[in-house]
Amino acid sequence: MNQPFIIPTITTNENGISIFSELDFSVQQRGGMFLTEQIGSKNFRIRRSDVGYETDFHVAGDATFIIIQKGSLKIELQNGEFKIFTAGNCFIAQDNLPEHIIFNNEIHGHKASVIGNESLQAIHIKL
Repeated sequence: MNQPFIIPTITTNENGISIFSELDFSVQQRGGMFLTEQIGSKNFRIRRSDVGYETDFHVAGDATFIIIQKGSLKIELQNGEFKIFTAGNCFIAQDNLPEHIIFNNEIHGHKASVIGNESLQAIHIKL
């Protein structure tokens, strides 16, 4: 049962285009628990967004581990690909542009929207 935690991730490819990928975090058994090594974090916030909330295309800024507690969040990429995260799901947003690329909201980033009929509650942990 020593399987890694696989976390959906938004990152960027070599052209600065946001893509979905996965990060594997290996685990060690400790007293009946399977734990990753410690992962440093800067701070955390508790978030609430109303039904219908929607962003424009943007990049993550700081890498952020997001845990959905209530509601549904749709993350959409520029190419139309999307994932829907619901209560109990988590993901990491870490799509950032290299300093030499200027952000263009018609090319770069992802957008987020609260879907369904329930407001969103989530925890954002800055990594």
